[in-house]
Amino acid sequence: MAYRDLLNRLPAPVRWLAPPAVLLACTAGLVASWSGEPDVAPPEPSAEAAQYCRALDAALPAEVLGHARKDPSPASPYTAAWASAPRTVLTCGGDRPDFLDDSTRTGPCVNEVGWGMVEDGSGGYRFATGLRKAYVVVEVPAGAYGNYADPLGSLADAVRSTVPTWDGKADSGCLDATS
Repeated sequence: MAYRDLLNRLPAPVRWLAPPAVLLACTAGLVASWSGEPDVAPPEPSAEAAQYCRALDAALPAEVLGHARKDPSPASPYTAAWASAPRTVLTCGGDRPDFLDDSTRTGPCVNEVGWGMVEDGSGGYRFATGLRKAYVVVEVPAGAYGNYADPLGSLADAVRSTVPTWDGKADSGCLDATS
């Protein structure tokens, strides 16, 4: 039996709605597969760092400068993201970023949290805490905010209150984030 004969046996409303329904389903499938945001591999922190990172995850804001939190896949207490365009990603508990070893990479001090920073090669920046018991890295892509350091103000209080400094004192990283 030919395809045309099979199609003609269907009721008219089904014949009329079938092509748009198939087109809509294909479009939805393509859109779902084009999330546009790559997955983020969560770090594998030590037991001590994992404890601080889980506390940080619970303390992070639901929104950063008007952008809702939309965590990456796979879900992990060691990664967080906010739906800026492109998205801002935070990781906690990974290895010490190499750029913290360069004394010229000292970044801003925000709400008593010192950050090292480096350009990411695409016009954005990577920030990392250097004097805390778990490394917190924030990736701020170009165009996500008016000022590349703006999201740090929304994140620093959570970092300060959940990830202690190595010596238990104030974050001297505000003077030297490379120690």
